[in-house]
Amino acid sequence: MSDFDEISAEDELIRLLLKRQTELNALLEVTQAINKDTRTPVLIQMLQVILKSYLQVGKLRFLIEKDGNYVLLSKYGGDIEPLGSLHVACLKLSRIKWPTPLANHEDDLLNKYDYFIPIYHKKKALAYALIGDFNTSGELLNNDLNFIQTVINVIVVALENKKLFRERLESERFLREMELAAEVQNMLIPLKVYRDPKVEVSARYIPHQNIGGDYFDFIRLNDHEFLWCIADVSGKGISAALLMANFQASLRAWSTVEDDLTNIVDRLNKIVINNTKGERFITLFLAKYNEKTRKLNFINAGHNATVLFSQGETATLQLGTTMIGVFDELPFINQGEIDIDPGTLIVNYTDGLLDHEYAANKIWGEESLIEFIKTHGALPPDDFNQLLMDHIKLVIRGKPIDDVTLLTMRIF
Repeated sequence: MSDFDEISAEDELIRLLLKRQTELNALLEVTQAINKDTRTPVLIQMLQVILKSYLQVGKLRFLIEKDGNYVLLSKYGGDIEPLGSLHVACLKLSRIKWPTPLANHEDDLLNKYDYFIPIYHKKKALAYALIGDFNTSGELLNNDLNFIQTVINVIVVALENKKLFRERLESERFLREMELAAEVQNMLIPLKVYRDPKVEVSARYIPHQNIGGDYFDFIRLNDHEFLWCIADVSGKGISAALLMANFQASLRAWSTVEDDLTNIVDRLNKIVINNTKGERFITLFLAKYNEKTRKLNFINAGHNATVLFSQGETATLQLGTTMIGVFDELPFINQGEIDIDPGTLIVNYTDGLLDHEYAANKIWGEESLIEFIKTHGALPPDDFNQLLMDHIKLVIRGKPIDDVTLLTMRIF
């Protein structure tokens, strides 16, 4: 009898050693596949083979966390339950961090399974597994449950690493895109200060983030004419910057061969439509001044109204059309014309100048801006711009919620 017991014990030991060797081989295959950056479906297939063939697990539900929700990453055996029901059932076990038997559990869904296996990282649940039709018992049970938890954990960590790697690549790509967009936009900024005997110009540009969607330009056309534009493109990033680069090139090209602002705006609208297929739009204020006739012609395409200040009075330039890039054909274009007195201050801006996170009991809008212009409109353009930016920072004390562009000029 003792010889039989010794043979049985020896056979059991050999069986355990072989089982451990099989488990180690399985883990080795999984880790080698992970090191080779094997695709996720292949890793899941390997997990299923290990559970089915090596451990005789007849039923599996494997849920993994993704963006705050859970997805059913692997399933086989039995009738497949709705994902929501599985998730709700597993949440009842959310505080359990070790393999736990489910026999006679009060939940009707959970008691159809044999064991619940959670995967945690610190206090965060990364994945849950439910296994059923699993008949291992005795000394092998704890070993098998620990091995199942280990192999699932290895795969979950691999998937987390894949996710982090993708996020890092995406972050690096986004940063590079922002760098390229910033480089493009820096090339679009033509000047900060300009002066000749007939006009003095000063500009301020403050992007809300590293790259914004604002644009301004000042073009001396000839000895007695100049043109300027201030614009705001919808969206941000490299695509917005490239659109603005194309817009600038088109504006400069057409302004040298086309005298009529109406024709220029109509052509710009067609260019934006062709480039964006209606997915982006641009608001802009475009104006041309003739120093001999002292006539200012302008078109406001859905942009903030430019403010003129002369002899203590202000006027806003709103006549024009709708924003460009929305309609294949602009429904109307009304060109404005106004005589300019010597010493007139002209203030152009984008909506970021008015849009702020206001401090308590502070009011800042178009009316406030006009009052500020009336009070300080005698200052040189650069001093005016600096005082206005200081006023916003120190008096309003709110953060801008969009890009801020300010283009101020005095015509002599």
